[in-house]
Amino acid sequence: KSITDEIDKDIDRLNTVTNRFSKIGSEAILKEENIVELIGNSIDYLRVRISKKIELNFKSERDEITGMANRSLLEWVVENITKNAVDAMDGTGKIDIAVSQVEDQIRIDITDNGKGIESNKLKTVFQPGFTTKTRGWGLGLSLVKRIVEDFHKGKVYVLKSEVGVGTTFRITLK
Repeated sequence: KSITDEIDKDIDRLNTVTNRFSKIGSEAILKEENIVELIGNSIDYLRVRISKKIELNFKSERDEITGMANRSLLEWVVENITKNAVDAMDGTGKIDIAVSQVEDQIRIDITDNGKGIESNKLKTVFQPGFTTKTRGWGLGLSLVKRIVEDFHKGKVYVLKSEVGVGTTFRITLK
């Protein structure tokens, strides 16, 4: 039964992915969402699909922080950055995701203790084609930037990174 339930979740996820790609070329519809719940759902989905050797933590100062968002696309943003963090840790490590609100700004920080990003590459991580992997097209973070900045009118950037210590990506939304 548990395997069937996970397969059903994967089928739902494939439908979501199809939906996301159809939205990339059009204007995203934003509605008021509980960002804490939205991110919690993404983490729940990822938790059973990543290595048990990766500790995935989530905290929020409140149970409900609302903002205008496209649920499907913002979940994809969190999943993409988190999956990149998993790849940066070579199978073992820790990822902390924190949501907070400062005045009218929602902050989502995704911190890993992976390889870190060299300072001379920080300005190029969001450019199409940038990748540290041996496979892949390097489109994930450029799509993340487009979804956050163009669709949600927010910001996404590397808050801090140190080689051998890890990286924190920050997403800010109104």
